[in-house]
Order: sequence, then C-alpha cells, then structure tokens
Amino acid sequence: MALKIRLTKVGSVHQPLYRVVVAEARSRRDGAAVENIGTYTPKTNGNPINIKLDRVDYWLSKGALPTDTVHAMIKKARRTEAATATPASA
Repeated sequence: MALKIRLTKVGSVHQPLYRVVVAEARSRRDGAAVENIGTYTPKTNGNPINIKLDRVDYWLSKGALPTDTVHAMIKKARRTEAATATPASA
C-alpha cells in the first residue's frame, strides 16, 4: 500500500479550499483518504496553511511520500512554526 500526502479539493467555484490528506497513491484526487492532516485556504490573509506537523512526521516515518506542492507547504509550515516558537531578541 503506497501512501501519498496530497491535496484534495473540497471548496466550491471561486472559493478554493483544500484538505491535506494521506491517501493511497492510486486512489482518485477526491477519493477516500486515510487521514485528514490539515487544510489550505489560498484566499485567506495571513497564514493559509494549517498542518498537523506531528502527524506529517508520523506518516513520513511510515513511508508516505508528499507531492511536490505539499512538500513545499510542509517546509513553509515548519519555518512558520520555528519563527513563532523562538521569540526574536531585541
């Protein structure tokens, strides 16, 4: 069972909303997912990415491969988390 971490569209026309899911590689884009691990709302101001990084790490350890787009989103989410966790010194 090959797993992928990828986006699935749940929004409507002109209101894009995506879920970051773990799904079997051969399943349809909007097919059944193993687990929902986050959301991506491109039209929101601020941080449009909301991903559970602990679950991402778990699935990566189990052999799931992220798509290129999701890989970039995970890297961005990790940078954002590191920036908010470490307060800037004055």
